[in-house]
Amino acid sequence: MPSSSTTRSSASRIPLLDVLKGLACALIVGHHLVFYGPMSDVAYPLAPGLMDWMFEYGRMAVQVFLVLGGYLAASTLAPQGVARFESPLQQVLRRFVRLSTPYLAALLFGLLAAELARYGMEHPSIPSAPTLPQFLAHVFLLQDLLGFEALSAGVWYVAIDFQLFVLAVAVFSLARRLPERWAAAWQAPALVLLGTGASLLYFNLLPELDTVGLYFAGSYGLGMLAFWAGRSASPYRWLMAVALLGLTALALDFRERIAVALVTALVLGVLQASGGARVWSPLPKVQRLGQMSYSVFLAHFPVCLLVNALFSQLWPSQPWANAAGMLVAFGLSLRAGQWLYRHVETRLVSMPVAMRMQGGLLVATGLLLLGLKAL
Repeated sequence: MPSSSTTRSSASRIPLLDVLKGLACALIVGHHLVFYGPMSDVAYPLAPGLMDWMFEYGRMAVQVFLVLGGYLAASTLAPQGVARFESPLQQVLRRFVRLSTPYLAALLFGLLAAELARYGMEHPSIPSAPTLPQFLAHVFLLQDLLGFEALSAGVWYVAIDFQLFVLAVAVFSLARRLPERWAAAWQAPALVLLGTGASLLYFNLLPELDTVGLYFAGSYGLGMLAFWAGRSASPYRWLMAVALLGLTALALDFRERIAVALVTALVLGVLQASGGARVWSPLPKVQRLGQMSYSVFLAHFPVCLLVNALFSQLWPSQPWANAAGMLVAFGLSLRAGQWLYRHVETRLVSMPVAMRMQGGLLVATGLLLLGLKAL
């Protein structure tokens, strides 16, 4: 998931990490613009090769965020391989509130956008009007586990990111309670290694598990292992071990998504180990996009819905106009994400502030649901 900026540690201040997030964010927005028409359907003859590539491979950028999520979780929760938090429940609650507050703001925007889009077009990309159980499932990030239709593109990832964070907290808490047969700093990484291997070699081969964190734990775990490897006394030796694990998984069953995750993890490990790379700051605009990538990820789908509805009304069959509309939607998505980043995500300076903001969003969304039901 695009990671919430409020949870980032010093390890995430490597400028190239934000560049990676920015590039991945742009790919995901582009993928959704192609995947969810109708503008892309009309503009397709202008660039069929590019459209096909974005449709098929743009979604692979999610793997970058999964690996980065694990990398940042390790840097925040256990940078030395030992849990540095006292209360697991407090960590989980803090993560939930910080993830879900901008998520709820974007969900409120998404409900409004979907209702407006229904007046402009009929298209399967528009979510159905939500029921109360469906909305509550989204509030608690349980929509996929309970079988509800998603209210916005990408909400599945927020739920998966939260599941993976909870798993990481549980692993670190368990490691702290194990008998001290090994050095304490080895216990949690050993458990993460076992879990990563189990996911890559078994759980990730079962498509029916793609709504639970275990399916994605391999990519997340590669990020955690890359963080510790890059900080070790022999970083490249340990990165070779990470590479061996990933290559074994690919030899068992080649999956492009796992190949992307492995390459990302190795790049992160090298950046962590390299002093020069830690301060290199290329592509400053892409770096800024990476810093607000979570908010862009949340806000872009409602924007795309509205622009699609407008252009389908004004230029229903003109390819060049719809291609321009896709560019407009991309630019407005960045602006909407910037607004959400500045006014919600970066204002979560404390739990009381976040809880007050979340309470207001829940009330506003509840009133909106009542209003939609009355229409």
